[in-house]
Amino acid sequence: MTMSKSTPHNLTWHREPASEPLDANEDTLALVRSMVKDGQRTALVDTLKKWDPVDVMQMLTRLRLKHARKLFQWLPADPSIKVIAELRPEFRAILLQEATLEQFRDILAELDPEDASEILNEFPEDVAEELAQRLPDVETLASRQIYADDSAGRIMARKFVALPETCTVEHAIAQIRDEAKRIRKIFTVYVLDASNHLVGTVEVGKLLLAPTQKHLADIMNRDFIAVSADTDQEEVLRLARKKDMRTVPVLDRDGHLVGRVTPKQLTRIASEEAAEDMLLMSGVSSEAKADDTVFRIVRGRLPWLLTGLIGSSIAATVVGSFEDQLAAAAILAAFIPVTMSMAGNAGLQASAVAVQGLATGAIWTGDLFYRLFKELLAALCNGAIAGVILACLVMAVSLVFPIEAPHRLALATSLSLLTVTTLAAMVGATMPIVLDKIGIDPAMAIGVFITSSNDILGVLIFFLMATAFYLG
Repeated sequence: MTMSKSTPHNLTWHREPASEPLDANEDTLALVRSMVKDGQRTALVDTLKKWDPVDVMQMLTRLRLKHARKLFQWLPADPSIKVIAELRPEFRAILLQEATLEQFRDILAELDPEDASEILNEFPEDVAEELAQRLPDVETLASRQIYADDSAGRIMARKFVALPETCTVEHAIAQIRDEAKRIRKIFTVYVLDASNHLVGTVEVGKLLLAPTQKHLADIMNRDFIAVSADTDQEEVLRLARKKDMRTVPVLDRDGHLVGRVTPKQLTRIASEEAAEDMLLMSGVSSEAKADDTVFRIVRGRLPWLLTGLIGSSIAATVVGSFEDQLAAAAILAAFIPVTMSMAGNAGLQASAVAVQGLATGAIWTGDLFYRLFKELLAALCNGAIAGVILACLVMAVSLVFPIEAPHRLALATSLSLLTVTTLAAMVGATMPIVLDKIGIDPAMAIGVFITSSNDILGVLIFFLMATAFYLG
């Protein structure tokens, strides 16, 4: 492989096995060393940002220490943070010299505490602790670590405007102006009683329109929702959507206001939960990332694949148990994929709607049976239409190819399609709700579980119908 200094974009790296350097990477190492010596920072960094962090890590450990340190200092926070995560502790200790830690400290010090805390979570624990001690808001960052990941306490902003209920509108507006530089966006003023407990909220727009001598107690909204610092972020998002709240106040165990979940955080939560649900619905672990190692990919996906394998094996066993029926009428085998496909699709459609309703809070306990009744009627209609179409196709094909007792075959297949579609839709509509009630993410119902269960149900019903109406 021949490379020149004028073509840094040709830098490539071949992933090396453990403790086994590859000769194919020697030209790349020579060119990187030359670019570091010549100070070609922009060209080299632009290229390395496109590399996988594991490859950058391997390349750094093959360079001389002074070159590796200099290059690492050139790298921006991303991907250098991911590179640190891949380094073994002994390499990390050598690479992270004082200047590098100070470089990261300067970057994090410019961020809001909640953003800095989120980035620190990407660092290995030892590096995160070292950096946290160097930051000006070390106490704020440390207090966040007492809360669980994905909790309201971990993501909340600690900057807010809270005033006593005896405060006048005029004074409240003046206070907002004073806080404007410290808090970039103020949507809600929180009202406290004499014991510093949250008793109401006042939107800024309502405050500006109220008479200046009115007290906050006279205009505040007493029908508000607050969450504890231990509340899961998904539940925070659900409550915010249910009450159409732009910000959500967060209380400690004593009922005192300690923070607020901002619109920015609510948007981020919605994006994260949507991405997580998409992964779960695809049968992939919610912790999966694009730059995962092969081991992590296998560990995250194999359990779901094995679950699907078990379901498929059971479905195959069901088919095998009807061997005599298949031997008597081989044409039945042609309808097995049709039945399984319809069952899977009907179940996935119903479960997707149920998961979305649970995520947005649209499904209430009071109208649960009404929703299930609607799903039942819709499934009956869909199944009946699909069954009639399939029956017509069977009769049409019988005019071209000889089929024994086509009327009975059309009846058996159409009835099985009606039954399978209806039952699969009801399973898909109820399973996410049941999982949600027992504390399991309902998105897990979609994909492997719904598909496998409905495959088994579908083939069983199909052969029972075929035995009763076609072979009987």
